[in-house]
Amino acid sequence: MEARAQMAGVAAPSEAPNTWAALSDLFRLVGRSNAPQLKLRLAAAIALTLVGKALGVLAPLALGAAVNRLAADQGAGVGVAAGFAALAVGWALIRLLSSAAPQISDVIFAPVRQAAQRTTAAETFAHALNLSLDFHQTKRSGALSRTVERGSRAVDFLLRILAFNLIPTGVELALAAGVLGGMYDWRFGAVAVVVVVIYAVSTFALSNWRLEHRRVMNAADSEAAGLAVDSLLNYETVKSFGAEARAAEGYHRALTVYGDAALKANSSLAMLNMIQAAIMNVGLGVMAVMAGFEALAGRMGPGDVTAAVLILISLYAPLNILGFAYREIRQSFIDMEEMLKVTRQRPAVADAPDAADLPRPADDRGGDLVFEGVGFRHDARSSGLEDVSFDARPGTTVALVGPSGAGKSTIVKMALRLLDPQAGRVTLDGLDLRQVTQASLRQAIALVPQDVALFNDTIRANIAFARPEASEAEIWAAAEAAELDHFIDGLPDGLETRVGERGLKLSGGERQRVGIARALLADPRILILDEATSALDSRTEAAIQKTLRKARQGRTTLVVAHRLSTIADADLILVLKDGRIVERGSHVELVARVGGEYAALWRKQTRGARTSA
Repeated sequence: MEARAQMAGVAAPSEAPNTWAALSDLFRLVGRSNAPQLKLRLAAAIALTLVGKALGVLAPLALGAAVNRLAADQGAGVGVAAGFAALAVGWALIRLLSSAAPQISDVIFAPVRQAAQRTTAAETFAHALNLSLDFHQTKRSGALSRTVERGSRAVDFLLRILAFNLIPTGVELALAAGVLGGMYDWRFGAVAVVVVVIYAVSTFALSNWRLEHRRVMNAADSEAAGLAVDSLLNYETVKSFGAEARAAEGYHRALTVYGDAALKANSSLAMLNMIQAAIMNVGLGVMAVMAGFEALAGRMGPGDVTAAVLILISLYAPLNILGFAYREIRQSFIDMEEMLKVTRQRPAVADAPDAADLPRPADDRGGDLVFEGVGFRHDARSSGLEDVSFDARPGTTVALVGPSGAGKSTIVKMALRLLDPQAGRVTLDGLDLRQVTQASLRQAIALVPQDVALFNDTIRANIAFARPEASEAEIWAAAEAAELDHFIDGLPDGLETRVGERGLKLSGGERQRVGIARALLADPRILILDEATSALDSRTEAAIQKTLRKARQGRTTLVVAHRLSTIADADLILVLKDGRIVERGSHVELVARVGGEYAALWRKQTRGARTSA
């Protein structure tokens, strides 16, 4: 009967993808899998499978011949017994070979399946990482991970079930019908075909009806996975608001929906199994009665009756999983297509066909970052950047200040080319960022964000992420420059200390210092500091600011700041409001400007500092 498989999947669309298009996608995946001896393995595996099916049809004939020989010459003694034994042993040997051939075929083809599964998962993962910021801002990490996982598993399943189960079963049906019709009577072949067709049609119809349960289960499973990953990634937020029970309840509700759909699926599965059993046994009964009448008429021997029934039984055996296979094939096509949808998405920010690597600077004076009439509007916001122009000259420090939503982060993302301007252009050393490769650009720029995200790895690995080939001395130099050396010395495992999920084992200040060390190790020509000291205490901030002043030497620095005291020594300060630069100049110039935005911010912050003192 249909196998009771573990049911899990992503939320499926209402209709399965086009079968021929999906098969074409599958064959292309196999073609670029780079499996060893791909063509040879494919040919050998298919040949062995077909040989196994042919032997499975021929085996009952050998046993039937043995029974006929024994029945025809019951008194002939030792000679008849020896002939019967030889045919019986031949039947057993043929059955053994027919069973072994598919297993050997699977062993031969397994490297191809694994290579295809590995290739498709790796390609999708790499493509997802290369997609633009807009994709990653709207995705759910848990659901995306599950989509890739199920899609890659679907490739393995489809190759196994299509190439070595359903298609060979069709060949076996044709062989069985031919043998039954040719050896005995055409009606035997017709019965075999009709029973299989009725079995298949009823199974497909019931399986289609049961697909709705699968869709509900998939949606609930993806919802549960997304909720679990979100809650675990945002563990501190859940804990700080005492929302553990609320998060667990949401997860429980998704699992309840999954469980209800699973119960319905199991009940409908039992009904499908009973209908399949009824069709099988009616077919066997009809075949046995027909063979019995043929034997009474003298047109068949007892061995022929046995062979006809055994052929039909061996044909029914692979049909036991037809319902499971049909449903799983449809779902696997859906899972594979959902994964391939990710690879078909084109990044909004991509390297131009003629993009070249950013040339190395002739000296260590930093890069020349220029915004020329840049305009950009976010889909989810009413405002963006409008006609933003400035020149961050080599070796200078340019600070961006202004209220939240003024456009500071958008400027930073454009400098990193996470976004492309919709108007104007951004250049580095005279080259439009859209004409250089993203990899070379990001080797030239390092970012220290306000909320430093760390990998669940060691402090060493997190610092060295900027430059994995860095030596021990270079990693320590970066740690010392970020005022991190005393903290590391105090840890039992030193640089080998693991920082936990997203660095949650470290304090906010410690995470920021790791981020600063990582940026310094990258040795960029442009350093971007996005509130890089916001989580530090005053004493540590003063020390880090001193370090950053040293780090800025020989580099162009772009600083996003809310505390104006941290950018008083900047060469150029840009004040943004509603996506426009409303003021620009040095700290002294802006503070002296009566009625200016910057002067008002400065007075407010210094007044607050004096009051708190």
